[in-house]
Amino acid sequence: MIAFSDVCKQYGGQILFVDASFQINPGERIGLVGPNGAGKSTIFRMIAGDEEPDDGVIERPRRLSLGFFRQDVGDLKGRSILAETVAGAGEVAELGVELADLTARLEAAGDDLDDVVMRFGEVQARYQDLGGYELEARAQTILHGLGFVDAQMHNDVGTLSGGWKMRVALARILLSRPDVLLLDEPTNYLDLESILWLEQFLRDYPGTVVMTCHDKDIMNRVVGKIVEIDGGEIRAFTGNYDFYEKARAEEAARREAEFSRQQAMLAKESRFIERFKAQAAKAAQVQSRIKKLDKIEKVEPPKRLVEKRYEFRPPARSGDDVVKVVGLRKAYGSRVVHDKLSLTVQRGERWAVMGENGAGKSTLLKMMAGVLEPDAGSASLGAAVSLGYYAQHTMDGLTGDRSVLDELAAHAPAANQGTLRNLAGAFGFHDDDVQKPIRVLSGGERARVALAKLLYDAPNLLILDEPTNHLDIVTKRGLMKALDEYTGTLIFVSHDRQFLRSLANRVLELSIAAPPHLYPGTYDEYVSSTGREAPGMRVEV
Repeated sequence: MIAFSDVCKQYGGQILFVDASFQINPGERIGLVGPNGAGKSTIFRMIAGDEEPDDGVIERPRRLSLGFFRQDVGDLKGRSILAETVAGAGEVAELGVELADLTARLEAAGDDLDDVVMRFGEVQARYQDLGGYELEARAQTILHGLGFVDAQMHNDVGTLSGGWKMRVALARILLSRPDVLLLDEPTNYLDLESILWLEQFLRDYPGTVVMTCHDKDIMNRVVGKIVEIDGGEIRAFTGNYDFYEKARAEEAARREAEFSRQQAMLAKESRFIERFKAQAAKAAQVQSRIKKLDKIEKVEPPKRLVEKRYEFRPPARSGDDVVKVVGLRKAYGSRVVHDKLSLTVQRGERWAVMGENGAGKSTLLKMMAGVLEPDAGSASLGAAVSLGYYAQHTMDGLTGDRSVLDELAAHAPAANQGTLRNLAGAFGFHDDDVQKPIRVLSGGERARVALAKLLYDAPNLLILDEPTNHLDIVTKRGLMKALDEYTGTLIFVSHDRQFLRSLANRVLELSIAAPPHLYPGTYDEYVSSTGREAPGMRVEV
């Protein structure tokens, strides 16, 4: 369907690809992986035709429809959520607009009535063939799957937050049913329920899917091929993400062994040459071995993926009751989010707060953290509790003109440069990256700086609202290891199943239609007892 042949691409002095070749076949579900800056977004843009290679050829059929979901969706406004979604359906949406115009002209019965009737018949037939009369119903199904409710459908899309606009942009592309779906981090602004729905949608999708995603579970359940970009090379692995990691580890071990064997052989030959080079009787053997070494093709040292870790200070001990919620009530207008909620979080517990959109997960965390006042009741911290709270707005507190290193130094003036560089490295800022100004960082990079500052403080209570948003798989793995060794109390909201599975030993389920329920066990035990993780019905695509 799409073939890259000997493609080269560079920006200034940065070389992204050298003689890269791979192909995308009909119906494949491909996961595109690689470190930040490796060129994943560039691959997307070249597939879409927005960029051309410096050298090489990209072949694609002339009649190929593409749907490209990217992180920059623009400023959506002026139409209802439903109308904005329908407008993204391509030809069928355009035919719908023309059909409405032709209907109005028929009712006006002008002089060109015969031409209008003929065109109306043509448009209506094509509109019907493309499923136009089911378009709004399909749009509503997709919007429901992405977390919208019926009462929102006719609201102006311009009133939504950036994250919800991203959902509308994703719905537009899914509704258009293109031959190829290009999805750049589609789960960044979705909650767990919407991610589960999207996962099933993509598994059932009849076309081709190419995606980047930091959610390892989706990569394992959806994709059947991994395309890796690293160091200018592009390589394909047939299998899901777990298979790719295993194959990559086996290949790395093989290269390491091959490199070690050759280094041992070279050292042995070099010792012989050094020992006997001055002896006339051994001159012929020495020259023979020198020539032999000159002809040997040297094995390159294998690339080693180093996950830097930071030893976070152990937090001070708190009292047994860390957070106490009594008779909590919170409403927004006529919508009651929490009513007479009471619970106690005890020292060392790790609570995952879960639930559907609108169930009040973030609202509860805000009241526990003291940044939002309840309408009635109380949420109080226990004795000797020191709080660390992370939410998406935490990133707004970073200073744009400071470098990453300066930001960490301002937060921890007593720490030395080595400590701060190790802290930065644990969150993916290596070498010259620590000199980047905050203002040029991506959302994910800002999140990492904010998390680094928070964990450096070593509070004995961490309240985290979607801490893994925008984090790549390697950084997320490092964060999970740090939190796994954390001896304090943890309360968090996350849509990442790997994160939930790794950390939670309590699950608080919130619901719009039912009272809260606490499951005193791990996330896997919660899933086993409720069956909540699996989508409840087949998705129509």
